[in-house]
Amino acid sequence: MGSIEAMAERCRNWGRWGEDDVLGTLNFIDEAKRAHAASLVRTGRVFSLAQAFDTNGPQTGWRRRTNPVHTMTDTGLEAEFGDQGFPHGFGGADDVIAMPLQCSTQWDGLGHIFDRGKAWNGRRAGAVVTSDGDRVTGIETAAAQVVSRGVLLDVGRALQEQLSLEHPELPDGFAITPDHLQATIAAQGVTSAVGRGDILLIRTGQYARTRREGWGHYAGGPAPGLSFTTAPWLHAREVAAVATDTWGFEVRPNEFDDAFQPLHQIVIPNMGLFIGEMWALDDLAAHCAALGRYEFLLSAPPLPITGAVGSPLNPVALT
Repeated sequence: MGSIEAMAERCRNWGRWGEDDVLGTLNFIDEAKRAHAASLVRTGRVFSLAQAFDTNGPQTGWRRRTNPVHTMTDTGLEAEFGDQGFPHGFGGADDVIAMPLQCSTQWDGLGHIFDRGKAWNGRRAGAVVTSDGDRVTGIETAAAQVVSRGVLLDVGRALQEQLSLEHPELPDGFAITPDHLQATIAAQGVTSAVGRGDILLIRTGQYARTRREGWGHYAGGPAPGLSFTTAPWLHAREVAAVATDTWGFEVRPNEFDDAFQPLHQIVIPNMGLFIGEMWALDDLAAHCAALGRYEFLLSAPPLPITGAVGSPLNPVALT
């Protein structure tokens, strides 16, 4: 608890953008930053960074998080047999989906995590998120914000030789420290420099392992991830958002006894940092390695779901 209290105080951004702020670190992205990000598009290649949204996903039902249920309400059969009631042979198909908002590739919004009863910017948690949803920092507030320079740190690949790994995939339980992040930047070169307003993507390789071996305990189980000690590193670099290819962003098991996601407890309610989880980074990582360039235009807006504390999305990187 003492470590959490001290780190929260060290990395806290409350009041930095005024008492009414709802964007947190997304304030670091300005028009000049987006214009620069657009200038990074040279090859025209586009990469979707989303995992699939289907019943074969990783969720196990913990905290009522299930995989998406996709249902067709109209199909081609109804159209063939003229059962839809439209004139002149017109036919169509319709469908619906039911899913938790954090069942696959997603953003954690600022109302998702609290620290000792406080939400982002020092507000009372109970005054922010009620049975009506997040009435202050709902994910819809970020709908036009999350476009910036993306930077990929492929930590799994950078540390493969040092750790004698068969594949460029960090082992479960591996805590990524600031030294590991700096070593990855050094290995990848100048296009990996991380700074103000960037959206930082961190590839551990765990998702690639699930593609080869099955989901296993991907949802909530042991995983590589960011160490609690990376909070000041992220804070100092003024990144706008961070996303990883793992279920929970930070290393699991967590580094403290009896802890649950202590890095979340620092970066979301205290720092105001947007966190992305379950992103598919492997194809982009291979492309970046081939080019020797790790920066790109990244467009990753959440769905404007009023009052939601998270959102599914299909982030797109343009190199």
